[in-house]
Amino acid sequence: MLTSLLLSGFLTLNPFQPTPAVPFNAAPVVASVEPCQIYGSIFLEKDPRRRSQCFATVYVEPEETFADVLVYQENNKLFADKAGFWYFTGARDFADYVLFVTDNRALADFSIQYTKIRSYAGCRNGK
Repeated sequence: MLTSLLLSGFLTLNPFQPTPAVPFNAAPVVASVEPCQIYGSIFLEKDPRRRSQCFATVYVEPEETFADVLVYQENNKLFADKAGFWYFTGARDFADYVLFVTDNRALADFSIQYTKIRSYAGCRNGK
């Protein structure tokens, strides 16, 4: 029993094994969120405890001028096929994107503004 303990300890501390290619404490790569690529079925999360489970954080702008995306609410999921056309779902599990809604503009990845005119919907940065 003692020999098996010593053998397993030696194999664990093997000085001959190569160094790992990726360090164990490497931070994950965080990519920026592209708001012009978000469309389809959307679930808006308002519970701050579930913020880490969301795809991105959005801020609802009071003014249309400063919004990154103008959002038109579609009644059918099939028509939500371009940027700015969102179908809001009531269930998190059936959504393509889960977005956290914040009251603080500084914490948001991008900002949205709702529009009632379908032709106005889309990205505001020219993409």
